[in-house]
Amino acid sequence: MSKLIWKPGAIHAPLPPSMVTCGTMEHSNIITVAWTGIINTIPPMTYISIRPERYSYHLLCEHGEFVINLTTAALVRAADFCGARSGAKLDKFAALALHKEPCATVSCPGLAESPVQIACRIKERVPLGSHDMFLSEITAIQVEDSLIDSSGKLRLERARLAAYAHGDYYELGKRIGSFGFSVRKKKKSKKGKRHVN
Repeated sequence: MSKLIWKPGAIHAPLPPSMVTCGTMEHSNIITVAWTGIINTIPPMTYISIRPERYSYHLLCEHGEFVINLTTAALVRAADFCGARSGAKLDKFAALALHKEPCATVSCPGLAESPVQIACRIKERVPLGSHDMFLSEITAIQVEDSLIDSSGKLRLERARLAAYAHGDYYELGKRIGSFGFSVRKKKKSKKGKRHVN
């Protein structure tokens, strides 16, 4: 299969169109961020990368906290709006009829409509060029109880999460495997036939 060579660019996909809340309960904003992910397990660490000219950048620097709110298919229109409009002269919560809710470990609000909220405290700001990266410790995760099954397992597939890929939004769909399925040992069935977990 032949491939074309392009100049370097930001093309990694899919990405989470995360709705990040920052500021305080009284004075807050929502910014949609695709440049985010997990960077460490112990302690649990994440990052977001934001352009310094964005309105939320100064709220992040001033307060040192934020909440990553996972975006569902039902929230995609709001996520797109929050990524395309500035909070400098617009209350996005009011404009979109969205609701703030307290988070256990940070002063900024979470987005009540999001089923999973990841509360974060900024540890370091790293200027990288077009964006500054905020390396942050995850201080708490708030999960809607409807996503927890009877055995206490998180069933994130129930959330109908959205993904972003090269300018388009998608709803996550069919499960095609689970972690470790490629190396999992086969079990024998009662009839002696082998099958994969």
